[in-house]
Amino acid sequence: MAAATITCKLSLLLSLFSVWFLGVTSASLPPSCQRIECPSYDLIQLGNGYEIRRYNSSVWIANTPIQDISLVEATRTGFRRLFDYIQGKNNLKQKIEMTAPVISEVLPSDGPFCESSFVVGFYVPKVNQANPPTPTEKDLKIKRWKTVHVAVRQFGGFVKDTSVGEEAAALQASIAGTKWGAAVEKSKRAGYSVYTVAQYNAPFEYDNRVNEIWFFFDIEDALRSM
Repeated sequence: MAAATITCKLSLLLSLFSVWFLGVTSASLPPSCQRIECPSYDLIQLGNGYEIRRYNSSVWIANTPIQDISLVEATRTGFRRLFDYIQGKNNLKQKIEMTAPVISEVLPSDGPFCESSFVVGFYVPKVNQANPPTPTEKDLKIKRWKTVHVAVRQFGGFVKDTSVGEEAAALQASIAGTKWGAAVEKSKRAGYSVYTVAQYNAPFEYDNRVNEIWFFFDIEDALRSM
């Protein structure tokens, strides 16, 4: 048992080593990322129905938590503020290029009427990463991510409140029994988001839509779970 545990840990460490030092990356970026900028990531593992990715430290612009019963409506509310920001509603009155995806992070909430708490944001373009304009909208904040790891599931069509939970449950099922599943569960108990929805297409785009469910987790929990 001890030998098997050591072997598993060595396998994970070798996977991480290949990403960190050899630059192993995913080649399956959504089609929209050929038109607009998307954050780059390293592919740690391609599993059955899921990917494990590492996003390096980066800057994002995000709403303060939005209370709502609908992820779709909360995303619309948050996106309107983000759109105003990139159109020049910032301290420099500077227009900023649109990026993808728009992410909606679902946070644990004790709100009334079955409300949840949503943080809607998107990636700041590389050209603005070092010195992003400060939003003048009080409900927008600049967020500086450290290196993060996520379990990911892709799905198509339009995001709907009635089905997004099913997609999250499918991702949960696909990583169940793996070191990643154990790490995700531990991270949720530590206060991480329930899940995050990433949308790569504009509302008027009907074909080849790509969305993703993300589970953030602490990579150290994956190492400790083996």
